[in-house]
Amino acid sequence: MRELDRTDRRILDVLQHDGRISMTELAERIGLSATPCTERVRRLERDGVISGYYARVDPRALGKPMLVFVEFKLAAKSANTFDTVGRKLSNVPEVMECHLVSGEFDYLIKARITEMTDYRRLLGAILNELPAAAESRSYVVMEEVKESLYLSPFA
Repeated sequence: MRELDRTDRRILDVLQHDGRISMTELAERIGLSATPCTERVRRLERDGVISGYYARVDPRALGKPMLVFVEFKLAAKSANTFDTVGRKLSNVPEVMECHLVSGEFDYLIKARITEMTDYRRLLGAILNELPAAAESRSYVVMEEVKESLYLSPFA
């Protein structure tokens, strides 16, 4: 991947704050004309630096006000088991993020649910349906202090 220069980083900063900005306005904000700015954005998209644009939706509007994190440990570990767990968890609609992590537990899952009965069903699915799931620890979020997908291109 090509090294990002200061102009690329400024483009990334602006787009992360306003992905719907017009190319003309973006070019103005970073001090380029529209054509070179558009070419840079297309290159950043083509190179996979910009991986997509999306609408951020309030989970409460979709009836998913509860946020839970679940850590779980596998009793047996192998490449095949990791592949199977990853594939299965990728297909669970409530699971927003799933990470294979180091430490006491093997996986960390972030999920959005409607109510505690959904949480019980989700936890049951993890412990009963996944191969070698041995132990779990859960955290129900009481207050969301900060949630952001912003990555500072300057830090």
